[in-house]
Amino acid sequence: MADFKELSRLLEEILEQGPAGCGCAVARNGEILFEEYHGVKDLESGEPITADSVYRQYSTTKVAVCTGAMMLLERGKFLLNDPIYEYFPEWKDTMVAQPEEDGSYRVRPAKRPILIRDCFSMAMGIGYGGTDYTHQAAEKVRAQLRANVGEYTLQQEIKAMAEVPVAFDPGTHWLYGFGHELVAGLIEVVSGKGVGQFLKEELFEPLDMKNTGYHYFGDIWERMVTTYLLKADGSREASPYFQRDELFEPEAKYEGGGAGLFSTVRDYLALTQMLACGGEYHGRKIMGRKTIDLMRCNQLNEQQLKEFRNPYLEGYGYGCGVRTLMDPSAGVNSSVGEFGWTGMLGTYVSIDPAEKLSLVYMHNLFPNREAYIHPRIRNIVYGVL
Repeated sequence: MADFKELSRLLEEILEQGPAGCGCAVARNGEILFEEYHGVKDLESGEPITADSVYRQYSTTKVAVCTGAMMLLERGKFLLNDPIYEYFPEWKDTMVAQPEEDGSYRVRPAKRPILIRDCFSMAMGIGYGGTDYTHQAAEKVRAQLRANVGEYTLQQEIKAMAEVPVAFDPGTHWLYGFGHELVAGLIEVVSGKGVGQFLKEELFEPLDMKNTGYHYFGDIWERMVTTYLLKADGSREASPYFQRDELFEPEAKYEGGGAGLFSTVRDYLALTQMLACGGEYHGRKIMGRKTIDLMRCNQLNEQQLKEFRNPYLEGYGYGCGVRTLMDPSAGVNSSVGEFGWTGMLGTYVSIDPAEKLSLVYMHNLFPNREAYIHPRIRNIVYGVL
């Protein structure tokens, strides 16, 4: 049988092939079973990684944002099948950029409106990258915002992006992208608070997540780990480009849904334990168990599953902002319904309500080596069970 010594060994091995430092913790039914920190937060200073080290979350931000939104769903603030234009009127007449055989595009009306569920499940049609008509139109809108507004807010971006023709009819395909910005914007509209304020009051403070947020406070800046670029020869170079730390400054205006938070391993462990234990944390009810079940229910059809899956996500589907395990025979030894997500710089969460188990792993490295590191950590943890 595996034990946590194997996990310690793996974390040390990882440092030889990638990040300068990393942290990992595992908890079950409110009890921490494993928590270790390896390596350094900065190669130049040699300062060690500790429980207080702060990591850029990038897309693991989505787990917190979508949790917050689902808390509002269970309060009756919106329905998944509501058209998004009911909350953002600018999105009422969505257009589709349909590619033609000659390489041109025909812009036509969408066959149906974008629904809130399309935003959660990345089926609304605006991606984060690419060279297609939709991506070019989105980049043009952002350039206009920068030129006319300067530093813009999430609400300003959402209103401006309504003019972008989407890449397909809503709900017909899967495309990783702008949907979760709309989810974060929805939080703001129905709660009357900025997404950062809402998450702080409804999630971070109740869960005692004292090191998590969108903008620096206290000594957070001093505790941030350095992001490294992993070169082809195995060497590492500090990479301010991937840090995007200007968005963390206290005066920064933008708070995103797809990325933007910083946090610690221990803080995110609290969030994941709440989700693994039916919405409860240290005797306090944060959200409903059945709402979490809905959050982790696969939302994709067969065509969308083909577009979503890759070797790293084999066996998984996609729910309301989280991957969710559908088929363990793909080589995954966790439970059906285990869910979570990954960040571009290597953060990773796994949440298992069947076992009341969760694990959190964090480093800041690009490329993040997720396909090697994360499944091995998961397999060791479930081997211990």
